[in-house]
Amino acid sequence: MAPQRFHEQFEQIQRSMPDVPLAMGPDDAAEFLYEKGVVLARDGEEARVVEDTVRAHFTATAGLVADHVGRTGPETNRTGVTRIRVGDPNHGDRTADPAVGHALRALRESEGRAGRRLVSRNHVVSTTPNANSCNPCEPLPALLTQTPNPVPAEGSYDPETAVKVLVMDTGLVHDYRTYPLLARVQGDLQVSETDADGILQQYVGHGTFIAGLIAAVAPNTDITVTNTLNDAGAILESEFGAKLFEAIDQHGWPDVISLSAGTSNGSADGLLAVEAFMDALRAQSTLLVAAAGNNGSSTHFWPAACADLSGYDDTVLSVGALRSDGEYGACFTNYGSWVKAYAPGEQLIGAIAGFDAPVPYVYQHTTYDACRFGFAYACTCQYPRHTGVLTETGTTGPGKPDQVMFEGFAQWSGTSFATPIVAGLVADRMSTAEERDPRAAGAQLLQSTADYAEVRGAHVPVLRPAGWQPVPVVWPAATA
Repeated sequence: MAPQRFHEQFEQIQRSMPDVPLAMGPDDAAEFLYEKGVVLARDGEEARVVEDTVRAHFTATAGLVADHVGRTGPETNRTGVTRIRVGDPNHGDRTADPAVGHALRALRESEGRAGRRLVSRNHVVSTTPNANSCNPCEPLPALLTQTPNPVPAEGSYDPETAVKVLVMDTGLVHDYRTYPLLARVQGDLQVSETDADGILQQYVGHGTFIAGLIAAVAPNTDITVTNTLNDAGAILESEFGAKLFEAIDQHGWPDVISLSAGTSNGSADGLLAVEAFMDALRAQSTLLVAAAGNNGSSTHFWPAACADLSGYDDTVLSVGALRSDGEYGACFTNYGSWVKAYAPGEQLIGAIAGFDAPVPYVYQHTTYDACRFGFAYACTCQYPRHTGVLTETGTTGPGKPDQVMFEGFAQWSGTSFATPIVAGLVADRMSTAEERDPRAAGAQLLQSTADYAEVRGAHVPVLRPAGWQPVPVVWPAATA
């Protein structure tokens, strides 16, 4: 990864969580981000075992201090996990947190006896998963001559049979209803759209864009968007588990949940703070359609990778992204047998803002000239079409950032956007086939598809909406 990409990703998420010191893990590999000084354990006896074991280990080990070890926050809550402080969160730098590392190692013997994980880092769940991911592309204003891609499907809306879709994301822009396709959408507004200078903040419009894609693919839907990921698309795992339950309390269990966020965790298990929600989900008929991530890696990305866990295979549909021509996987998409379907995710066009007035956006990125994934085509993470003022070290350099204006439509790329396309296809299948079971509808889509693409040498099932049009792949000119 280019150094500026690493610094930019980390600083972006840290700015969105100014009161939560973050570190990279495991060690300094930047596979994921997590809260410093804190670990998670299941409520009750397991939390007591974790707390006592860590305290004893820190007391007996030279160079470690047990003074900080103790519960932080309620001992029981709906997520089924407890936060346990193990060190000073302001100690050390971003590369790793030795206190958390020692706490995890202290429980290895106990975990071996128990046959399962007892302790976990408190990971950052995000639409830009980690400091080492390939954030594929920031939104670009669509040309006035461009039309939405996918084009909205023809169909009628029936409030009696409409499929309920819940989008867990950044919220909605204030004037989203001025785009006719979103007139019926409900939900939370983005908490803060612009800064003091009137500049659109990062990831504003993300939830609006996703709602528009679902509405375009599935006209007979009731779509609700939450602002769960309001902080630049990021949230701590411990808070995320609670927010999932809060959304259900407020809106009820929908037919489909569209989730374009997650994290890897260096484990073949899921997220500890999301276990209780996943168990509750399994008891319902709701289908979770979840993004496979933008890491360009086969490493499991949670909660999407729950699609590969016994007992959850019909509960979760994990989605990867196709490149613009639809023939191969996008450079940024995660892949592997745990990704169950792929859909268009590069250079899609939809609504990022309403149509009341143009909204300015400032780019803070440099131009990258190397693809860390080794792709030859001009992928969106390799050749973004904008420049800015960040230097190789991630500091601000001289010059003025590029500023563009959004007047409604934008072009955006990411596995984030392949996900709502599949959510929309499931919802549309429910309407057109009169199939009221969303899990059955998802399974039928996968069983009936005759479309395949190639992703890292493997042939994978593809779900392409009828209104989607492929965009030719650009090959960079050869250099001397």
